Amino acid sequence: MVIVENVTVSYGGWDLFKNITFTINDNDRIGLVGNNGAGKTTLLKLIIGEHIPTSGSISTGGGSKIGYLPQHMMIKDGNSVYEETEEAFDDVLKLEKEIKEVTHQLEIRTDHESKEYSAIIEKYNNLNDRYQILDGSNRVSQIEKTLLGLGFKREDFNRQTSEFSSGWRMRIELAKILLKSPSVMLLDEPTNHLDIESIQWLEDYLSHYKGALLLISHDRRFLDNVTNRTVEIILGEFHDYNVPYSKYVVLRKDRMAQQRSAYDNQQKKIKKTEDFIERFRYKATKSNQVQSRIKQLDKIDVIEVEEDDANSINIRFADAPRSGNIILEAKDLSKSFDDNYIFGSCNMTIERGEKIAFVGRNGEGKTTMARIIVGEIAQTSGSLKLGHNLNIGYYAQNQEALIDGEITVYETLDRVAVGDVRTRLRDILASFLFRGEDIDKKVKVLSGGERFRLAMAKMMLEPHNVLILDEPTNHIDMRSKDILKEAIRNFDGTVILVSHDREFLDGLVEVVYEFRDNVVRQHLGGIAEFLHKHKMEMLDELNIKAPKEHSEQNLKTKDSKLSYLENKEVEKQHRKITNDLKKVEAKIDKQEKAIKKMDEMLANPQENNIDINDPAIFQKYEQLKKELDTLLELWEEKSLQIDEFNK
Repeated sequence: MVIVENVTVSYGGWDLFKNITFTINDNDRIGLVGNNGAGKTTLLKLIIGEHIPTSGSISTGGGSKIGYLPQHMMIKDGNSVYEETEEAFDDVLKLEKEIKEVTHQLEIRTDHESKEYSAIIEKYNNLNDRYQILDGSNRVSQIEKTLLGLGFKREDFNRQTSEFSSGWRMRIELAKILLKSPSVMLLDEPTNHLDIESIQWLEDYLSHYKGALLLISHDRRFLDNVTNRTVEIILGEFHDYNVPYSKYVVLRKDRMAQQRSAYDNQQKKIKKTEDFIERFRYKATKSNQVQSRIKQLDKIDVIEVEEDDANSINIRFADAPRSGNIILEAKDLSKSFDDNYIFGSCNMTIERGEKIAFVGRNGEGKTTMARIIVGEIAQTSGSLKLGHNLNIGYYAQNQEALIDGEITVYETLDRVAVGDVRTRLRDILASFLFRGEDIDKKVKVLSGGERFRLAMAKMMLEPHNVLILDEPTNHIDMRSKDILKEAIRNFDGTVILVSHDREFLDGLVEVVYEFRDNVVRQHLGGIAEFLHKHKMEMLDELNIKAPKEHSEQNLKTKDSKLSYLENKEVEKQHRKITNDLKKVEAKIDKQEKAIKKMDEMLANPQENNIDINDPAIFQKYEQLKKELDTLLELWEEKSLQIDEFNK
């Protein structure tokens, strides 16, 4: 549980939040929404203690463990993917180390009847009980399942984290947080670097997660599938809705209408009162009534209307020049980077006016195919024939690297503009939210969202008949996303979208090309039909078995008898059974000595002051023998298990 009570955050006399109060209860699934800059990320940082409120308090329930995934992070180098992820089980690893040390002591000590030896056995049992409670024996399978679910391949497990991009390293950190199973999970835009399959896996994981969740996301579908409560930040205030995002949108619209109605009614009353005061201000016979009305005005708590943020990009693509009927035709196209086989036997035909989606796991070749089409790189084999009279506009994921960071926003457009459009550059920039001093900013200081807007503005300066947009929704808010979607829908040219945003693609594309397991497959129909057809297949492959492999390298991996983790699990189980067997043998030895000692005492009862008529003596003797029989059965069971391992 997290309690935020009367929290205010101020910067130089300006309040980001003012006296906000809300609670995150156990098992809450909260979507945190609001315009960019409203303070969503700041709230998460307040909860984890990274920021301190100007006033008010934030407290967590006793023993609450919080997991936090920021938008940007640094992961240390020097570990493999598996080793870094395994750090999520820090408590389990420490326990294993202690158990190993205690086991060693039991192996080397011979004073089996001493109090010290008994104390060591008791410590071993306590440590082992704690290990079972933490489910330590399933650590390896949990790591494997989570990494596969987030899109890693088995051969990635031993690769160094430094070999991966920032997006993939974010997945490693997300895996660690999921495996720690915190009581409260704070996730800031977790889907930005995930592909569609990984997003679906994460949705399924979070739906079974037993804890509270506070989530920031611009992915409507993800919010609807994961959350059951929506908290909106607007004008420094919080509004709480006990519904998922889509229902919140409806309720918010109703609330805004009611607020506007109440505001209008109040303004009418204020105007009527002011008119009365003005009319009778100087009439002595009405002075009492005037003073009464003035006091009424002073007491009125004026209703504030929460105006929607009107700042949203205004995109309308220019009419597309006519092109040939066939935009492109690929035959038996393949691409490799040195020994890294990306995809092969790609056959693709795109016709004029089609809206196409490239989907699939990261690293399967979607962006590579886009770069081949625009001529940035060449295919390894096969042919690609582009249609007649094409003018391609390309928005790349690494757009910041394609725009000169040392020039200004205005200069970026000025350098590519020709003809009469040069006289309208300021108006064009204003429609993309660059106003006043903004146009003189250098590109290198722009945020991800601002660079997206600049790239779109630049693309609009020249009429294109083909648009290739690679992850265009990563850095824009929901309102701007809606406007972009509508602009693409109304564009009369051809569009190829590389995207993981299901809600954005839904109703926009009619053909899907899936990049998967080194093969490119065409699926007719929209994204909803594609996902419906493949969801169970994808989840089964991710959660139950290794992905199907098609390349030579992957076939070799598949042919190996056991994966790295499976071998490690087998070795661990073998060590555990061997250690258990040694413990049982030690207990048998101790029990046999106890029985032998009692035999000697019963053989000379007078010498040992034993009353042979006391039934408790023989009950104790029988109990020792019964316990020995149980230990012998356990020894036989463990011995058989060892024999199975050694076959």
